[in-house]
Amino acid sequence: MKKNNFLITGGYGFIGSCLVRELLKNQDNRICNIDKLSYSSSIDSIKPNGEDNYKFKKIDIVESNKIKEVISEFEPDYIIHLAAESHVDRSIDNPDQFIKSNINGTYNLLNEGYHYWKLLPDDKKLSFRFIHVSTDEVYGSLSEKESAFLENSVYKPNSPYSASKASSDHLVYSWYKTYSFPINIVNTSNNYGPWQFPEKLIPLVISKCLKGEKIPIYGNGLQIRDWIRVEDHVNGLLTVLDKGIIGEKYNIGANCEKTNLQVVHDICSILDEVIPNKEYKYNTLINFVEDRPGHDQRYAINSNKLKNLGWNPSVSWEEGIKDVINWYLNNKNFLNLENNGTYSGERLGRL
Repeated sequence: MKKNNFLITGGYGFIGSCLVRELLKNQDNRICNIDKLSYSSSIDSIKPNGEDNYKFKKIDIVESNKIKEVISEFEPDYIIHLAAESHVDRSIDNPDQFIKSNINGTYNLLNEGYHYWKLLPDDKKLSFRFIHVSTDEVYGSLSEKESAFLENSVYKPNSPYSASKASSDHLVYSWYKTYSFPINIVNTSNNYGPWQFPEKLIPLVISKCLKGEKIPIYGNGLQIRDWIRVEDHVNGLLTVLDKGIIGEKYNIGANCEKTNLQVVHDICSILDEVIPNKEYKYNTLINFVEDRPGHDQRYAINSNKLKNLGWNPSVSWEEGIKDVINWYLNNKNFLNLENNGTYSGERLGRL
């Protein structure tokens, strides 16, 4: 990987902070992190050695003038766009912010990034890249017998969140086709790992178990998700940046399909071993609740295109889930953030 200037949006989010931590391992990389510091941001997730190679700018990507200013000032070689509203339940209850951030915000980055790129000298112009990080949810829902999503799968988003991400994907690709702006789009499956905000399934279940509270599961819990450890996702992103073909899309998944109920049972079983409760097994806390509107049945990602570039996931589910449970047990304060696990009553989010 070349030593260059990385402009990262959403760098204090779950996936963004993992990317920043990885880039900071190379002291010659310079990183500018743009984040509006929303409810799910965590400033403790990044501990830079100093300001020589890391800068933070509190900016909302809907503010086009500020985006233009920071791009001009920082002079990025790469823009990696992760900033997004991503909680499905929140998008159902109030889609307004999702439209603003995921669609309008992406437009601002594209527009200002393109105008900056046009004026670069030829050598910088050739090496510049805009990486747009998206989700498998844009493809819609699969039946259990259907093949995993490919990069050319038809878009069929079923929630305001996934529709807003699908819209941003189309905007990014149109800037490539219309203006020859050098982009890549990556669509990833469900991520898990340290620093994930506790409204998401895995940290929420851990939190519920530790508090002895009911674990709400939508419907029958048999909805299937494809899980990937966040560090594997980040390595996939960097592989696309290093080896990807300009204008191409790449799926990033670990071929690890689990029902929501399986995920919850796995967490409960591990907790039964490491911190057993004398009064009950943790899976007795499971509580089935009314299903979510428009709940997708199954996601599955085919990552062969990315694997052809030399990338492969390195963390197995068994290893990864035990490790992340241990991380949350050693960072219980993170699970006690305000409103964790209580958004919209019993809703779990992204199940």
